[in-house]
This record gives sequence, structure tokens and C-alpha cells, in this order.
Amino acid sequence: MTRMTKAAPQPETLRPGLAEEEHQITSKMWRSGWQRFVFPSFWLVYLAQVASGINKHSTGAAAFLGYVLIFAFAACYLLAMTSGWSGQTRRFWILYLIAVIIAVIELPLAHEDAFVCVVYLAVLAVASAHRYALGIVAALTVATIVAPALVPSWNAGLNFSTGVIVGLVSMAMFGFFNIVRANIALSEARAEVARLAAENERSRIARDLHDLLGHSLTTITVKASLARRLSSIDPARAAQEIKEVEELSRRALADVRTAVSGYHDVTLIGEIASAREVLRAAGVDATLPGAVDVVDPSLQELFGWVTREGVTNIVRHSRAERCEISLGPNWIDICDNGKGGLSGAGNGLSGLRERVEAAGGFVTIGSATALVGFRLRVDVPLDSELVPS
Repeated sequence: MTRMTKAAPQPETLRPGLAEEEHQITSKMWRSGWQRFVFPSFWLVYLAQVASGINKHSTGAAAFLGYVLIFAFAACYLLAMTSGWSGQTRRFWILYLIAVIIAVIELPLAHEDAFVCVVYLAVLAVASAHRYALGIVAALTVATIVAPALVPSWNAGLNFSTGVIVGLVSMAMFGFFNIVRANIALSEARAEVARLAAENERSRIARDLHDLLGHSLTTITVKASLARRLSSIDPARAAQEIKEVEELSRRALADVRTAVSGYHDVTLIGEIASAREVLRAAGVDATLPGAVDVVDPSLQELFGWVTREGVTNIVRHSRAERCEISLGPNWIDICDNGKGGLSGAGNGLSGLRERVEAAGGFVTIGSATALVGFRLRVDVPLDSELVPS
């Protein structure tokens, strides 16, 4: 059983966008509130067969009880399903037992039609991912087939049709739940990639600051101590040492600012490397450029922003299996084979368009031709192309 655990608070990172992205993807894997009941509720329509059986075989108070128990069974099914996926194992099995009891009570009221409830019990057993789930499903299937024939008053033979349905639905839901678990595991892997990326950035900053400041501060300490000793013996020499201390301090401060600001800057090569890891974790087969030298240096930061936004859209919206990023001196093209264009430009694409237009370029958004999916292309005329011949 996959458990959804609350992540511990993380320190502020230098690349909050990536960590926030992964958190949003993870939080959408299992929605809270009424939305988590929507999908399981669709299939409760088949309980109408139980109601039909009650209408045929029961009257008066017995029929009323049967109808009430249908709603109680549906509630147990929905609550047990969500409890299982949220990791509340004890609550799941309590609700499962209640559902079994309700299904047994329905037998004399709806006769063989009550075995429709067994289909839902089998689905819950598969959803539990318990080691005995296969045995439970097998027992439910056999009971569905044989039990009606053991009650002479029902005048029913072996119930093969419902038994086959129990087996087929169980196999189908086994595949479905495996896909859901794989998606949750993938979401957790992407979140782990983001966390490790943030830790690597902090480690690099700490290492660089140590390298930058270690020598400078040691030199400053030595010169300041020398100036103190010379202050009463050779004031001119002491003043020179203090001047050099001031220059060293300014130089160290500039080095620190350069090192830290470098981690805030978006670079094309850095975003390509990040895209490779994120797309790999998302299960997208990516064709990425091995070098960015072909791009004009003045456009590399802008194309880094384009790469970040394009990859974000692929991971969040496209459901693609393949994507390709191509580069030219003044253009970048990102396409995938996903579900196609977005329903509307979000804040990310709107902000990207403003950034590109400020640089004198334009954004093309549409369907990809080679991969038949979504395409994001940015072209920025170079200065030489703006000069008339």
C-alpha cells in the first residue's frame, strides 16, 4: 500500500520554481475533499441491478430495508476506496467488513442479483494490494458462481455470467491500480529529483564560498594583525597594510556577489541539463542538444527561460511520451507528441511571451508537425538581420 505522507518543511532554495513545480504535481496525484469520490462514483450505477432484484423478490419493510442498504453499501465502498489509497489500512478493512455484511443481508432480499455487490468487494480487495487479495478475489468469484445454485428457493443455476464479470473486472482494476501506483511513485521520484537538485546547489554554493573567502579572510586577518603591530612603529607602513585590507575586502565582497548571483541566473546549458533529469523522471523520451554553442551568446539566457517553460508544460499538461528540443543561432523549437495544444495560455506562457517580445522576438505556439503534438517555438532576429542590405 502506497502511503501519502506529509513532506517536512524544506529550507528556501535558490531555485524555488522547480521545487514548487514538483510539489504541485505531487499534490494533484490524489485530490482531497469531494473530488476523490468522483471517479469511483461513476461505477455505482450498476447497483441498480440489486435494486431491481429487491423490487422482484421483496415487498414492504423488507424492500425498504434493501434499498437503504444499497446506499449504505455505496457509502462503504467509496469510503473504503479512499481510505485504502490514503493509507488508512485499519479503517479500510473495517469498512470492507461492513460492506461484506451488507452484501450478505442483501442476499435474501435481492436473491442472485445481490451478487453484483461482490464485484465491488473484489475491486476493493484488488485496491488494497494485500498479499491475500488474489485469494479473496478467487473466493468471491467461486461464491458468486456456486451460491445461487445452492439455494433451492431461488430456482437459479450456476451464476457464470456474474462470476466471469467479477474475474474480468478484478483483472482490469489490477492493471488500473498498478498504473496509479506507478504515477504516484513517479511523482515522488520527481519531487526527490527537485530536492536533490536544491541540495546540490546549496553544496556548490557552500564549496564556492569556502574557496572564495578562505584565502581572502586569512590574508585580511594576517594584514590586519600586521597593521596593528606596525601602527606604533611605522604608521606609514601600517596605513598601506590597512589600504590593502580594504581592497581585499572589496574584492572578496564582489566575488561573493558574483558567485551567489550566478546561481540566480538562468542559463541555457543549465536548463537543458535540468530538463534531461526532469523528463527522464517523467518517463518522457527526450532528444536534447548536446551543446549550446550554436546559439548566439546574447540569447542563451532567454532561451534558458524558454526551455524551462516548455519542459514545464510538457511535464504538467502534455502527457507526452517523446519530446525534442532543437536550437539555432536565433531560434529554439520545443515539440512533443502529447495531447496537443493547451486550452489557453497560462501565466507561464504569457510571461514568456512578454519576455520574448521585450527582446524583439516572437513566440509561435501550435501543433507539432513531426511528433504530432504541441509545439513551442521562439525566434529572435539578430542585430545583423535587422540591418537592411
